[in-house]
Amino acid sequence: MKIVVQVKLLPDAGQAAALEATLRTVNEAACCVSAVAFERRVFREYALRKHAYGELKARGLGAQAAQHVIKKTCHAYATLRANIKAGNLGEPGSKRRVTAESKPIAFRPDAAQPFDDRCLSWQLDRRTVSIWTTVGRLRGMRFACSPDALKTLARYRQGESDLLHRDGAWYLYATCEVPEAAQHEPSGFLGIDLGIVNIATTSDGEVMAGRTLNRYRRRQRALRRKLQARHTTSARRLLARRKPGSLRT
Repeated sequence: MKIVVQVKLLPDAGQAAALEATLRTVNEAACCVSAVAFERRVFREYALRKHAYGELKARGLGAQAAQHVIKKTCHAYATLRANIKAGNLGEPGSKRRVTAESKPIAFRPDAAQPFDDRCLSWQLDRRTVSIWTTVGRLRGMRFACSPDALKTLARYRQGESDLLHRDGAWYLYATCEVPEAAQHEPSGFLGIDLGIVNIATTSDGEVMAGRTLNRYRRRQRALRRKLQARHTTSARRLLARRKPGSLRT
């Protein structure tokens, strides 16, 4: 199964500026590709590449970055079509649906951008990445993640990683192909009936009486009433310690 591992990038000021410029450039390019796709009614990746690839190269994008911009645009239109088909944008003629269908898809300047292994490489032992940007390749950019996430990246990372800018921080969302866990087939079942007099009764006949627990509850209830009647600082402190859920057994 596929899971996504999030790592936080720790760029210096120059690296952060390069990442910001890259996202802005590729999303401006994606808006242009979207306009071409909408105008020509071409939404398949191979066909759209014929109309848009040359323009993207003229904008200074590398071959892989240009391919990813086209792919991202096609995926956006595929998602739009799926939402329309599922009725998520309303009935035909509804204002929301008409708005969605009447203009090209627009991409935010900081919308996520996918990178494959030719644009992005990981140095997991050093916790750094090397990533393509519009101002050149940035090497040795540090990242932070949990030890478990690092192990998952080392063993299962495959495919693309998305560069994302959110709340002033930079992240990479890496796709990992994790093998499915073996299904456990139970050999039997046990039913449990919960009650008050008897806390639990199992389907195989075992009865767990609640006598001791109920006696403890009555004792604590009487103690709380006694403390509430005192109105002293120490009594209030003891009451706070005996709130339901705060007692230690």
